[in-house]
Amino acid sequence: MKSEMVQIQQNAVQNQTAAMLEIGTNLLTQQSRKITDVKAQVLNQTSRLELQLLENSLSTNKLEKQIMVQTDEITKLHKRNGLLEQKILEIEDKHAAELESLKEDKEQLQELVTRQNATIEQLEKRLNIATTNNTILQKQQLDLMETVTKLFSMVSPSSSKPSILPPGRQIHFKDCADAYKLGFRTTNIYTIYVPNTTQPIKAFCEMKVHGGGWTVIQRRQDGKTDFQRTWREYKMGFGDPTGEHWLGNEFVYQLTNQKNYVLRIQMRDWEANEAFSLYNQFYLDNESQKYRIHLKGYSGTAGKISSLSQMGNSFSTKDSDNDKCLCKCSQMASGGWWFDACGPSNLNGLYYSAGQNTNRFNGIKWYYWKGSGYSLKATTMMIRPANF
Repeated sequence: MKSEMVQIQQNAVQNQTAAMLEIGTNLLTQQSRKITDVKAQVLNQTSRLELQLLENSLSTNKLEKQIMVQTDEITKLHKRNGLLEQKILEIEDKHAAELESLKEDKEQLQELVTRQNATIEQLEKRLNIATTNNTILQKQQLDLMETVTKLFSMVSPSSSKPSILPPGRQIHFKDCADAYKLGFRTTNIYTIYVPNTTQPIKAFCEMKVHGGGWTVIQRRQDGKTDFQRTWREYKMGFGDPTGEHWLGNEFVYQLTNQKNYVLRIQMRDWEANEAFSLYNQFYLDNESQKYRIHLKGYSGTAGKISSLSQMGNSFSTKDSDNDKCLCKCSQMASGGWWFDACGPSNLNGLYYSAGQNTNRFNGIKWYYWKGSGYSLKATTMMIRPANF
């Protein structure tokens, strides 16, 4: 009985041991599997890390190469910058030397200009003295000629021209009236000299009509001369004194400010009718005042009212608009004139031939004689001293 119990106990122990061994074996198997899985995971991660390390190594090599290339470029740029800085320093030194030379030249030029200014002042003084002497001599010459003319007229009153002239000398007359008084009665071109001007001017002198002695300042007769001119051209004059021309605003200003002048305007239409307008006082202001016109004492047959510009109106040309209209009359009506608001007259408008001369706003018009749309055939503006 005891042996059976022992045997049973031994069997039970063996069974327990076998069960324990089996459990241990199972646990070892499971641990081995887990360890194998962990090893596999570690190997996979290690492979990945190795791949990443390889990629990073390749990227690092590329970056190192790029850095080396950039380093080479920077080195080259440093060298170039060094060369440029050296050149800049050389240019600065050169410019400094040139600037110093220019300063010396400037000082020399200033000294030269100072000496020249002093010389010019001396020459101007001498010129003023010479001009004064020349004016005195010319006045003496004209007085002598007038005396000779009077003596000659007393000896031969039927003659209209003096026979004695200074040999080799050309007389410069003050105006056409001056030439007339000295005995020159032929209608022609004369040399006119105004004391305040530097150069004489050729002027057409009308010596037969209305008592003679007229200095012609404008003529229209055939349309051969273009009157759509600039301010400077109207200032200095243009055209042929024997034909169509404008004597020049500057000369008329200088002339009419010497003494009192009268203005006579002769007009002719395409039907052979003639008329005139006479002003007992006429003069122009200077260029800075735009050659403003001044008139007094109207009379004549070209209308009961004067068609000429209102007193005080400035002169306008295509390139200098001085009228009282926003429309620029000189461009609309053509020519240079003393426009008001394009006004009742413009003797410097476009020239229209017979049959084409009506309904022309921009023609040669004189409103209070022929209306605003009639373009005249011929006009003459002429002046002479009021005490002629």
